[in-house]
This record gives sequence, structure tokens and C-alpha cells, in this order.
Amino acid sequence: MDSDAHKVIGNDNEAREISIGNHVWIGSRVTVLKGVSIGDGAIIAAGSVVTKDVPAHSMVAGCPARVVKEYVEWEK
Repeated sequence: MDSDAHKVIGNDNEAREISIGNHVWIGSRVTVLKGVSIGDGAIIAAGSVVTKDVPAHSMVAGCPARVVKEYVEWEK
């Protein structure tokens, strides 16, 4: 879901799209905050909270998620 279920009146917390690239691996129980873009070929570790954009072909993990490896490649 990339939008808020309900708008809070008087709050500038507008809905923003989430962009997920091609061939992205998102582990279980990952939370991606609104407005985030995930680049092609990225890997998001299980349980991560993604608060900012994820570069293409990188692996992120943690809360908040941070890049733990660059230039990753993976197969289905």
C-alpha cells in the first residue's frame, strides 16, 4: 500500500508513491515508507524499515535500513 488509509485534517502528511524497480528482492516483514524509490536489482533484508531511497544493485538491511553491500547480483 503506498497511500494513507485516512487523511489527518490539518496535517501536511500527504500520500506519496513508492517506486520499486525491476528484479527487486524484498524479504518478509519489510516496511517501505512512502515516497521511497528502490532501484533495479536491489535486495531488502527481512525485517528492514526502508526510510530513504535504495540505490540500484545494492543490499540494505536494518532499522532504519542502510546499505550493507554494493554492486550485488542475484538469480531467481
